[in-house]
Amino acid sequence: MAAHRWPWGGSELQVRRLSLVEGSKRAVGLTVVIDVFRAFTTAAYVMGNGAERIHPVGSLDEAFRLRELHPDWVLMGERGGRKVVGFDYGNSPYEVRGVDFTGRSVVQTTSAGTQGIVNAVGADEILLGSFVMADAIVEYIKRKNPETVSLVAMGRGGRVKSPEDESLAEYIEKRLNGLEPDFASMKQRIREHPQGAKFFDPEQPEFVEGDFHCAMDLNRFGFCLRVVPGDPPSVEKA
Repeated sequence: MAAHRWPWGGSELQVRRLSLVEGSKRAVGLTVVIDVFRAFTTAAYVMGNGAERIHPVGSLDEAFRLRELHPDWVLMGERGGRKVVGFDYGNSPYEVRGVDFTGRSVVQTTSAGTQGIVNAVGADEILLGSFVMADAIVEYIKRKNPETVSLVAMGRGGRVKSPEDESLAEYIEKRLNGLEPDFASMKQRIREHPQGAKFFDPEQPEFVEGDFHCAMDLNRFGFCLRVVPGDPPSVEKA
């Protein structure tokens, strides 16, 4: 944990760098739950394509229960990287990049990202973290000027650290500190790691090359996404 007095004029801020599901359980303050590959990249594309809200849930049972209650809601997500049988979409930003979600409500459940949301019970507020919204996240934190920010890199399946999520946490912290992150270097490191290389591996067809490019489209969107408490909780633009 580091304390900074930010160059943009905010008060002293405690930054906590955390990882995986266990890290999400320890998150406090304004919390950014990071899942670059692929949950919160996909969420950004869905909201960018007009969805009214996303409902993040932890279990498949809850997702199907909500579909029974609301037959017009869209189901989206994965288990083991693969689209869930009975869902409308998987966990692929490339798959949904051209889909019109105008006015739709979407239920999302994944192995890492949504698990981070449901486990961050000590957070004051939760933002979704991906590179496509990186600077919008930074600007939101500046506006809110909280005492504590927790950056939770969810990693692979919420169990193993991964370079794309850890790199975004690094990016956000550096930008808050008035530094210019070397995104090109980050992207290259991510591409060379198995977490990035799998999108170029024909033996892993559930991970398409387009997903990598969508996820690495830095600052594609000018909004960030925050979780609004409720039953179920929802994700809306901020």
